Amino acid sequence: MKVTASAISLNVADPQASAKFVIDHLGFTETMSADGFVSLDRPDAGLSLIFLRIGLKTFKPESAAGSAGDGLLVVFVVDDIDAEYARLQAEGVPIVTPIETEEWGERYFQMSDPNGIILQLVQWV
Repeated sequence: MKVTASAISLNVADPQASAKFVIDHLGFTETMSADGFVSLDRPDAGLSLIFLRIGLKTFKPESAAGSAGDGLLVVFVVDDIDAEYARLQAEGVPIVTPIETEEWGERYFQMSDPNGIILQLVQWV
């Protein structure tokens, strides 16, 4: 098998709101959109981030068509966690977990988008 691209698809109530948050604060760009669907990319992220409106008839399997928010973290590794934390705080981003450092070397913080998706930035120290 050869993997040529990667994506994560998240079901949310308002795909445009989540897309705007990720575009405005994390530097992604919109590559495709339609009614209830937005696909975003960032060349250095290693994946496409897709937001789908909950209840789309085209979503399969239907049994998994609920909200993506429960227990999900979308994580991006960055070079300077302190600078990103200061920048996002200054932009008024809702920080739900301030910077913490785990004993195994993970330094991170978490923010919430308008649909309650938790995005986490990490720097390994």
